[in-house]
Amino acid sequence: MSQPVPAASLTGKTALVTGSSRGIGADTARYLAQAGANVVINFRNKAPRAEKLATELRELGVEVLTVGADLTDPASVAEMFAAVKERFGSLDILVLNASGGMEGGMAEDYALTLNRDAQVSALDAALPLIPAGGRVVFVTSHQAHFIHTTPTMPEYEPVARSKRAGEDALRERIPSLTEKGVEFVVVSGDMIEGTITATLLERANPGAIAERRESAGKLYNVSEFAAEVARAAVEPIPADNTRLIGDTSSFGV
Repeated sequence: MSQPVPAASLTGKTALVTGSSRGIGADTARYLAQAGANVVINFRNKAPRAEKLATELRELGVEVLTVGADLTDPASVAEMFAAVKERFGSLDILVLNASGGMEGGMAEDYALTLNRDAQVSALDAALPLIPAGGRVVFVTSHQAHFIHTTPTMPEYEPVARSKRAGEDALRERIPSLTEKGVEFVVVSGDMIEGTITATLLERANPGAIAERRESAGKLYNVSEFAAEVARAAVEPIPADNTRLIGDTSSFGV
């Protein structure tokens, strides 16, 4: 893995990445740890995988806390941030990476509950721990970010709309975050090769990933996109609070 954030630039800082036992979240946690940050690994039900990652990151000389929490359960979220407070005292970087909605067997409103309501409640629970100079990073997709102007695959539309609703709800908090001295940035990426969402989309719509890859010219893989999320945690924030990763030529603005 390349080094997207200068080594030791986050020494003494603490970062929490939601949904970080695997995929983009896990690689983002790796990059932040490589830069010296103490890391909180959040998982829903994959404790062994989270502990394996924690063992790996501790070898970098940073402190790592693993916390199981269902983001759709406010009590569970409160317990997670209580554990963060007890261990580290504060939280400098919150990466809202966990999302979903294409899983089978979930309630009809699950996507909106996870991708909007849970994101806002996680931010509200974390805010008392985030000092001035802290940063919140929200991870989304172009298919969700541009859903108001560019249609997406029918299989993904409910998720896309719920993620855009979450982005909008979080953006409404920017004035109050700014007043507190906390920065906020959205990182939007194209379809990411190797993610669960891409796999589920491909299963529902065979050929979708290859078609998008041909249209865009390139799709980022998990590690490449995670590097961009890690950069978003430290680099200057654009005026519109948005970092667009990958091709956007086929999306209306």
